[in-house]
Amino acid sequence: MTPETITRTTCPYCGVGCGVLAKRDTAGAVTISGDPEHPANLGKLCSKGLTLGETLGHEQRLLTSMIAGEKANWDDATALVAQKFSDAIVEHGPDSVAFYVSGQMLTEDYYVANKLMKGFIGSANIDTNSRLCMASAVAGHKRAFGADIVPCNYTDLEQADLVVLVGSNLAWCHPILFQRLQVAREQRGTKLVVIDPRKTASAIDADLFLQIAPGSDVALFNGLLRDLYQRGEIDSQFVFAHTQGLSEALLAAGDFDVAKATGLSQADLKQFYDLFAAHPKTVTVFSMGVNQAVDGTDKVNAIINCHLLTGCIGKDGAGPFSITGQPNAMGGREVGGLANMLAAHMDIENPAHRAAVQDFWCAPRIAQKAGLKAVDLFDAVAAGKIKALWIIATNPAVSMPNSSLIEAALKTCPFVVVSDVTANTETAKFADVLLPALGWGEKSGTVTNSERRISRQRSFVSPTGEARADWRILCDVAKAMGFAGFDFESPAEIFQEHAELTQVLNNGTRLLDLNEWVEQDYDALLPQQWGGSRPFADGHFSTRNGKANFVATKFQALQFEAQTLVLNTGRVRDQWHTMTRTGLVPKLFSHRAEPYVEISPHDARTLALKDADLAEVSGPQGKSILRVLVSDTIIKGQVFQPMHWSSQFAAEAKANAATLAMVDPISSQPALKSSQITLKLFAAAWHGFGVSLQDVQPKTEYWAKRPLVSGQSFECADKELPADWPSFVSQFCNDELSFVVSSNPAHFRCATFKNGRLQFAFFASAGPVEVSRNWLQEQVGQHVDAAQILAGRPAKGKADAGPIVCSCNGVGRNTIASFIKNHAGATLKIVCQNTTAGMGCGSCRPEVLKIINEIPQFAQAAE
Repeated sequence: MTPETITRTTCPYCGVGCGVLAKRDTAGAVTISGDPEHPANLGKLCSKGLTLGETLGHEQRLLTSMIAGEKANWDDATALVAQKFSDAIVEHGPDSVAFYVSGQMLTEDYYVANKLMKGFIGSANIDTNSRLCMASAVAGHKRAFGADIVPCNYTDLEQADLVVLVGSNLAWCHPILFQRLQVAREQRGTKLVVIDPRKTASAIDADLFLQIAPGSDVALFNGLLRDLYQRGEIDSQFVFAHTQGLSEALLAAGDFDVAKATGLSQADLKQFYDLFAAHPKTVTVFSMGVNQAVDGTDKVNAIINCHLLTGCIGKDGAGPFSITGQPNAMGGREVGGLANMLAAHMDIENPAHRAAVQDFWCAPRIAQKAGLKAVDLFDAVAAGKIKALWIIATNPAVSMPNSSLIEAALKTCPFVVVSDVTANTETAKFADVLLPALGWGEKSGTVTNSERRISRQRSFVSPTGEARADWRILCDVAKAMGFAGFDFESPAEIFQEHAELTQVLNNGTRLLDLNEWVEQDYDALLPQQWGGSRPFADGHFSTRNGKANFVATKFQALQFEAQTLVLNTGRVRDQWHTMTRTGLVPKLFSHRAEPYVEISPHDARTLALKDADLAEVSGPQGKSILRVLVSDTIIKGQVFQPMHWSSQFAAEAKANAATLAMVDPISSQPALKSSQITLKLFAAAWHGFGVSLQDVQPKTEYWAKRPLVSGQSFECADKELPADWPSFVSQFCNDELSFVVSSNPAHFRCATFKNGRLQFAFFASAGPVEVSRNWLQEQVGQHVDAAQILAGRPAKGKADAGPIVCSCNGVGRNTIASFIKNHAGATLKIVCQNTTAGMGCGSCRPEVLKIINEIPQFAQAAE
């Protein structure tokens, strides 16, 4: 048996912060499993976490520094970056430079970047992609509690009697937490309410689903506040002793028709309000659906107000719970990674805090005011005000709203530096200097998850090429700029300094105090929470007088123009951000292989669209072309588009091509879920589908491709028919076609074999191609009958699994449906046990249940 080295580390995906065991044998092979001792996940991992081992290869890695597209050594690259930033500061002042960083960075990286920009360059022009997901939660926490404190723990989901999900598709975006919640529901009877404009996977088995109108959350929770007050469901002792501002909040809540504002029935509203009033142990979980709005901060405070009124905070199984999107969004907030913050939860507007941080750092200067936040930062780049920009571990050319403006800004910026693990991003192509950074598995440091738990990420593989840690790259540039204070030799030294800074001017006034961590062995650091396990349990908050603030939140309905639809963007289950990591794993494309737009049956009829058509999604800034998915999970007037697809995987599929750069006036977080768009049929003359052992790049107006275990598959379409198909196909396949079938100008099939093994197959038709895609994808590189390939489906009698539902175990819809039809009365548990669907990470279980319920004669409640 091969000896194994086991490293305890942390998953680099969402804010759950799951513990991971990385097992490496002497041959270098790595296997990944969940850490049963980590309190976040107790050994479970989702589909993305389970496939982390498949992302560790060197494919597409940036191996060396690049200057103007040419390989360079580290000394030259470091010197050039330092010189360009120094020149810009001398000529135009410190506010002429900026950093745009990422929740993918470790806390130690974040700390050094913040120290360099705010304390030595002297500008606060450092913002992060966490601005796009959590800034409104931060602002809401500070308004209510006096500091950015999340008052809940994951165990609260298991101790609550009622859990309310608001703008959170927990089943797909934080699957491990959803599984913990589902176990609690089975064991304790916990009630679940889901509030969302879409009926997501999280809502399939909810006790109550409230499909509210987009942007009406403030109206719903203002109505709840008013209803609770009128019922007398008030923790009077708590409210009197530990809060202030209730009268103003009630006045702002007003007296209006909540049903009309939200689009909900009076019966559903009453049921929700009854449930909240009847369950003092209530946790309200909120995420991007709340934060990414023009009134995101008010939404957060409207939720918090209801918990303050009932005293449902600072107690087991109760509280408002902000769930972060990225693995270290919380850690970045701790060290001041946002443009309006200082390190250690100190305030940039506070002169005493600024002086204390400057003194602690022995810094030559300190930023005197908040810097440019994400949207304003790139507007300043576009306006020529930013002369040097450093982007670290993020891809704003895809992830920022109004992506065409971002690309134009990057193109005209005098000097752009990009630090990343790959050069294959939309942002990297604009870099004057590319710097190779360590990837997950190579870097070492800490991250903080959504429940304030700090965990170690530990390295277990050697660096790829000449890649370096982000903190080291930043320190080298700082020293080359002539700054002292950056002689760190390890992340442990940086964490030590960060922990010591949390004690400055503290004396118990800030919950972020890592005093007890200073003497701990960094290498052996165990996952643990700062701020104690139960913030605010004593009723004392981080405001000047120790009282929590009710915040007056006045509802203002979104106004939409006639003949437009509301574009809602978000995540899918098995992909992550812009796919620079998950795009390396074929299995993670099996559930959603192609970018799509989800539309209601009503709007589909109105626009003469049907399932599998292609449609153009157009906004003032740009457009995308997407596959149509008609679904009754979405309400009239709204469409949904996943955020993940970039130009590496599709022709025109960026969700932010059509989004406006509207922001919340308090948090400056972009409103990525309420842009107005139009939708129309992409009138394709033909559609195509192909599989290939080699990489292909279709030259068509629409295309999308996905990796396979062997080769790749692709979809394509165009508005004009090719002059002749063999010449057209030659762009994909240089080999002579072995077999060709052509019956009319819009119908063509071909295949190429080498030594009896399938190399390439292509199918074209006037409408969407009807073949068994999963089966064809499995045949690439295999010995297979040519006639069967040209038929496009397995031989009669051979099972076709159908569209994949469970990506962990490769279980298709047809397999699940067949078992249900042959086993009357099958429960969710029985179906999963016998088909293996849902027996991996479990995140597909809501969809399995939906299939059970869609087969009427055998519909059963989940066991």
